[in-house]
Amino acid sequence: MVGEQVRQRDILAFCCLTAFAFNIYAVLGEWVPAFAPLRLALLTSGLAAGFVVMRRVGRAEPFFFDGVRGIALLSFALLTVASMSWSINPLESRTVAIEILKLSAIYLALVNVVTTEKRLRILVGAMVLGSLVTSIGVIDWYFTGVDLVEGYRARWVGVFADPNRTAMNVGIIVPLAVAFVARKGGGWVFRIACAAAAVLAVVAIVFTHSRGGFGGLAVAMALWALREKRRLQAIVLATVFALGLVMFAPESFWRRNESVATFQEDASAMGRVYAWQVASRISLDKPLLGVGAGGFRFAWPIYAPPESHRAFVAHNLFLEVIGELGWVGLFLFLVFAGSAVGGSFEASSSRDLGWISRALGASIAGYLVCQLSAGYIQSAHLYMLFGLAASAQRIARAQEASARVPTRTAAPEPLEPAWEPTRHAL
Repeated sequence: MVGEQVRQRDILAFCCLTAFAFNIYAVLGEWVPAFAPLRLALLTSGLAAGFVVMRRVGRAEPFFFDGVRGIALLSFALLTVASMSWSINPLESRTVAIEILKLSAIYLALVNVVTTEKRLRILVGAMVLGSLVTSIGVIDWYFTGVDLVEGYRARWVGVFADPNRTAMNVGIIVPLAVAFVARKGGGWVFRIACAAAAVLAVVAIVFTHSRGGFGGLAVAMALWALREKRRLQAIVLATVFALGLVMFAPESFWRRNESVATFQEDASAMGRVYAWQVASRISLDKPLLGVGAGGFRFAWPIYAPPESHRAFVAHNLFLEVIGELGWVGLFLFLVFAGSAVGGSFEASSSRDLGWISRALGASIAGYLVCQLSAGYIQSAHLYMLFGLAASAQRIARAQEASARVPTRTAAPEPLEPAWEPTRHAL
């Protein structure tokens, strides 16, 4: 009875989270005019968090803060709020702080609601299916020549307007989708959809011509193939994707990746070099607390080298945190992120959750590789991945704990004797 109540808990919040997971890729409000006023991402995430809090308060149920990992995240969020008091641009810090608080609420809603293997599979599946919309949009814009960056780099709408961000957000889908394809069980229609999502995601990454996205995808797929228990099947799948990439990628894709060797002549690459120099100089000047959340671009004129003629973002997640929130902020973020990564790797040994946890771990690794050259601390996809990894760890631990509890069996009834002596027998 108690197990059934746990399974049925937070149904409304879970439905809202599933809609949110789908919409962070489908971004319906960006290209369907009827959905634009609804602000679906904010609506679904806000309702999910609200339903979680209402249930906990209304039924006096405990709220799960996710231990040290959750405390680190909340402390990081509060630090972004506090940074308004010393920020180089308090208004920008306020905007960033509000966004980080929203993302923290989504994370906490995830770890409170995703408490079963089925829910974990449904949420990951919603992301995979939503990515079909994104990939098709990117591919369509590439072939129709709509808003190509630098004349050849594809992108799409909303958060996918940046080719690099498009590549890294779509790239995390590939190990997840391939894991569904490789897993026995599940409907064949869904597995075909996952295979299509993986193929289209790779094509979309190629058309963005993102060097960081390509590197992150390569790391993610290699890690997944090496850690998957059915290693031969995993390596074959990864090899097929690699061969498809080699055979069908346009020449411009390889030409842009080869430009890494001559980065001094590449304006995009040099922008990253300048940004990393700015982060270093900010850290030397304000090591503990940085210039305030969102203040990196505004600090650029003060700390940039003379040869840099325009302001860039940090182009590195960790240097962005150091520059804006100092080493204090970096410590809190590393505790949060490192614990989430560790959670996915711990859950990888689970008999029931191992297959999806290994895919989550590979996706996180690939995503963090992308973040080494593209700093996006305000990314819903980042917090979704970490939340799913933390949920996988919690579910795996609960399953392991329940497996260790001995089941209580009823005492055997006394056996009736086969023959009972009587007085006549005496």
